[in-house]
Amino acid sequence: MRLAEFINIHSETIVAEAARYARTLAPLAHESELTLRDHIPKILEAIVLDLENSQSSNEAHAKSLGQGAALSGTEDSAAQTHGRQRARSGLQMTQLVAEYRALRAGVLRLWAEKEPVAVSVVDVIRFNEAIDQAVAESVEFFSEETDQLRNVFLGVLGHDLRGPLNAILLTAELISRKTKESPMSEVGVLIRSGRRMASLLDTLLQYNRSALGGGMKIHREHTNLGEQCAAEVELLRAALPDAHIDFSAGADTEGLFDASAVREALGNLVNNAATYGDAGPISVTLTGGVGAVLLKVANTGQEIPSAEIPKLFKALERGSAADASGNRTNLGLGLFIVQQIAVAHGGQVRCVSSAATTTFELELPRVEVNALPAA
Repeated sequence: MRLAEFINIHSETIVAEAARYARTLAPLAHESELTLRDHIPKILEAIVLDLENSQSSNEAHAKSLGQGAALSGTEDSAAQTHGRQRARSGLQMTQLVAEYRALRAGVLRLWAEKEPVAVSVVDVIRFNEAIDQAVAESVEFFSEETDQLRNVFLGVLGHDLRGPLNAILLTAELISRKTKESPMSEVGVLIRSGRRMASLLDTLLQYNRSALGGGMKIHREHTNLGEQCAAEVELLRAALPDAHIDFSAGADTEGLFDASAVREALGNLVNNAATYGDAGPISVTLTGGVGAVLLKVANTGQEIPSAEIPKLFKALERGSAADASGNRTNLGLGLFIVQQIAVAHGGQVRCVSSAATTTFELELPRVEVNALPAA
């Protein structure tokens, strides 16, 4: 039996073994089976297709150097997408390459065990060339993704500390104008803002520890988002004295969430509304549903064209409203971070804009305690 046919017949066994190996890699230890398998089945399909097609000696040499054509006809090959996803999962490049090394060894070992007479040197050479090409494609996209996240990290450092820092500075100015005998309730705001900054720094250090390759990581705890969001709104009112922020919360807003991350998302949404909306009120509402909690931030102002909405959530990109504002210190990270927080919670963020109102909706699914991975 030729190797291409053998891989087709035993693909499930090969993929299962690859997934078991992936689980031994630290960042993937508690991931779902779907995440562990990722695009490995598609990579095998592309390798089989490659083995079944003839090639010239020049094509063979190019593939051995990782310079061949992509292993699939799609815009991004399975190997390229695999590299990008593994970067977002927090793997190191050496771990990514080790996955392919394990896949190569697993296939050849299984083939030799089950078809000892049928092993073809030509097939082994072709298979190794295809694996080398897949490694090259994955590593290229892995590197691009980590470079992008490194830029995001540097931008986040300046972006996310700006709001709490403004609150601290403003409160310090108010305190300096008071006499020693006057009540100083603003001191509480000062302390809470400092603690908020420390929490944000912890998040940024988490990016750094994961080699800037894992996206947003969250730590779920049972929390009342109504109370957390109310506290964040108070900080935002201190930091944005010219903005009128209305807040309302429903009764059922408790669940397993990362309160610090949700507050970060709320702060980004309100700051975005204050920066690009008009002088009208900013409405913040939090409601609890059967399966999720929904956070909405709405403001009046210029309508956002539907074609520009997807661009708002991309890192280091700015919409036309941002360009028109002339605010060159804004790196276009706020809404990207909101989206990352939503995705990390298994939710999503949406934008609905009309001539009257622009609303951002952050949907956060509830998670049961027994649904969380083991520590």
